[in-house]
Amino acid sequence: MVEREGRKIRAHIWIEGRVQGVFFRGSAWRIAQNLGITGWIKNKWDGRVEAVFEGERKAVEKMVNWSSEGPPAAIVQDIQVKWEEWTGSFNNFSTH
Repeated sequence: MVEREGRKIRAHIWIEGRVQGVFFRGSAWRIAQNLGITGWIKNKWDGRVEAVFEGERKAVEKMVNWSSEGPPAAIVQDIQVKWEEWTGSFNNFSTH
């Protein structure tokens, strides 16, 4: 099957490491705005960051790639990505 250019997708991710208290969510919000990504990002009680990104395939892939490193003060040790179908259920990108 050939992927169509511009196809919309969804990525649900969990990021482990030194990812809280390093402006991870704020940086992600700024980048999501620039890429036209919708969804959300939040800190988890166990120290991880969880996020859902929706948008054009290339933009979501860029966002996931950025998340594997994060902002300069972050130390990402692991990232889990679950690729899902685009739902279109978000109007913007929010931080929780």
